[in-house]
Amino acid sequence: MSLLKDFLSKKPLFYEDIDYDTMPKAWNSIKEKIRPFKIIHIVGTNGKGSTGRFLAQILKQNGNYVGHYTSPHIFNFNERFWLDGKVVSDKKLELAHKKLQDILNDELIKRVSYFEYATLLSVILFCECDYFICEAGMGGELDATNVFDKQLSIFTPIGLDHTAVLGDTLEQICETKFNAIQEKTEVLLNNEMNKKCVKIGFKIANKKQANINFAKDILNQTDMDSINLYSRKFNLPNFLRSNLTLACSGAKQLLGFLDISKLDKLNMSGRCEKIANNIYIDVGHNELGAIQMVDFFKDRKINLIYNSFLDKDFDSILKTLKPILKYVFIYEYESSDRELGGEKLKTALNKLNISNSVFDKENLKNIFDDKNNIYLVFGSFLLVESFLKELQTRAN
Repeated sequence: MSLLKDFLSKKPLFYEDIDYDTMPKAWNSIKEKIRPFKIIHIVGTNGKGSTGRFLAQILKQNGNYVGHYTSPHIFNFNERFWLDGKVVSDKKLELAHKKLQDILNDELIKRVSYFEYATLLSVILFCECDYFICEAGMGGELDATNVFDKQLSIFTPIGLDHTAVLGDTLEQICETKFNAIQEKTEVLLNNEMNKKCVKIGFKIANKKQANINFAKDILNQTDMDSINLYSRKFNLPNFLRSNLTLACSGAKQLLGFLDISKLDKLNMSGRCEKIANNIYIDVGHNELGAIQMVDFFKDRKINLIYNSFLDKDFDSILKTLKPILKYVFIYEYESSDRELGGEKLKTALNKLNISNSVFDKENLKNIFDDKNNIYLVFGSFLLVESFLKELQTRAN
């Protein structure tokens, strides 16, 4: 049996065609061997990672053994698996890999995708947990994570993203995601959910006889006071405060009470994270993420360090960001599976009259000494990973 890293290296990160029969077959072959656990399904476009991690931290700090599965990762594959307060070790991952290889037949081992295999690993890793917080990938109804029975489904804001797979309109994407709702279960919505999405969500939930509420419907004034206190303590941007509120409603739904008096700072990288006095990184990478950045920086002008995959709607993203942009540096990096924006990105910037140039990595360290400008590294997990690795290399 090959080591996990070698095994995954043979599976592409992105697939043009997905066999939606594979994951149910794989899950059916192992579920009888797994101890039942309480699964909380996190679905949406933006905010899944931070909402799930806030919820995991709250549940843990109230005495529960918690696993949180998220994707993608920035540096290491291990980052996808948070268990009882920390990222799992290489040793635990290898043991889970061995167990999974022993359970699945050769045909399923060959057929499961990178994401499907990671999802199955999370089941092995978290099988002893009181709560398993499971973040959907880009989908909902047909997502690999939707094979599990859920105790609670939590929906973060939904917007246009992955249109080639999920649908060309917001309505189509909403239907795909909300169809992940399980019959006769509990459902919670972020308070900031788009009105069109809300209408579709309630329609599908009612059809499935699921009990659907906004986060605010679960929380009382005392709860909101504690959320406000925490938000001020850690200077949360509005979007992270909204995600915390959703996580708190989930915790109260599960525990019957809310106590975040001992809640630590969000233990997750890349969410409007300040890595220096003048430098922020964010993995938002879509229009919803851009809206959140405009809200956070408001009247301040920033230098954007950015790139985008060619299949992303970077025109809309740049139009949204334009009010806060002083200059855009196009950050070039290696991407073997998907093509970057290239000349089309430069053309889009020029059409919007946004000053731009290719980022010179030789001057990477200089931006830390630039006290007159704010820099935002904004884009995919791969872009943020490349930037941070380049930074580490030049610092050493």
